Amino acid sequence: MPADSDPRSQRALRLAVGTALCLAIGFGLDLPIPMVAPVLGVFLLASMNRPLSFKAGLGLTLVVLFTTASGLVLSPLLRYYPVSGVLLIGVGLFLAFRYGVRGGNNLVSMFLVIGLTMISAAGTIDFRLAATVIEALVKGLLVAVLVLGLCHWLLPEPSEAPAPPPPVALPEPEASRMALRAALVVLPAFLLALTDPLGYMPIILKSVSLGRQSCVTAAHGAARELLGSTLLGGALAIIFWCALSLFVSLWMFFLWMLLFGLLAARKLYRLSPTRHPPSFWLNTLVTLVILLGQSVQDSVAGKDVYTAFAVRMGLFIAVTLYACLMLHLLEPRPWAPRKHGFFRRHSFGSLKRS
Repeated sequence: MPADSDPRSQRALRLAVGTALCLAIGFGLDLPIPMVAPVLGVFLLASMNRPLSFKAGLGLTLVVLFTTASGLVLSPLLRYYPVSGVLLIGVGLFLAFRYGVRGGNNLVSMFLVIGLTMISAAGTIDFRLAATVIEALVKGLLVAVLVLGLCHWLLPEPSEAPAPPPPVALPEPEASRMALRAALVVLPAFLLALTDPLGYMPIILKSVSLGRQSCVTAAHGAARELLGSTLLGGALAIIFWCALSLFVSLWMFFLWMLLFGLLAARKLYRLSPTRHPPSFWLNTLVTLVILLGQSVQDSVAGKDVYTAFAVRMGLFIAVTLYACLMLHLLEPRPWAPRKHGFFRRHSFGSLKRS
């Protein structure tokens, strides 16, 4: 592939600029749960090499609205029949992840998982809280879709860039096995969130990210990838916080996020190659955004930021260790060279130079 048609530079810049813009817009406009916008922006920008049309963006927003509202239906069941409700949530998580690994739309799968966990947990406490979470997800997605279109307008794909390979569906037994372990990764965080939905929202987002990552991570080296990316994301969040504290403003918040996002994106797209796969760096960036966003909200609320960060990081590590255990206990049988998964099906299959 000629150097001028290599799409990796544009993709890395789009990911960094888009994440920083979503972060600045989410906090600048004081959206409900403002860290949702940059988290969704990371997933959209990393998985889509083409901008969404207005019709597709509106359709995706409506799909998100209906999929996340599915959690509201299960909230009364969780409140009055908790055992049956948790079992139904577990089955729903399995089916949502299975839909994704069988070649379905991964964004729809992700929002089904979020709706079944975040919305239903919030609905057990207060219907208005669940409605606030739905509002946060819809507004966050709208911001992410608009930023995706803006970044593609500013940094378009080279005309010679190859199209991403079509999705590859896993065989039925392997798809079920991967969906089961992804559901088991998310379920404990959901049970924890039932005790304090608003306080444990970051844990649910982290577990959803780990569940998605478990679909593309082999059991061999799982601890190094899952735990390593979590620890690196926490370390970067500490460095980011210290740098931001030198001069606190929304403008500096944007610039620091742009810098850290670019560092992660260069490694994710192999512009600065490492031994770690793209999923490692995506999980690192998502962890950074979640921890940093929640710390900023803690600061605004007058909480002890450092104590809250330590507790949250400890929970992140615990959830990650549990995810590693699930990967080892439910390791799928090898069926072919690992060309499946979210990242290979979308934007990373064409990164190597020919």
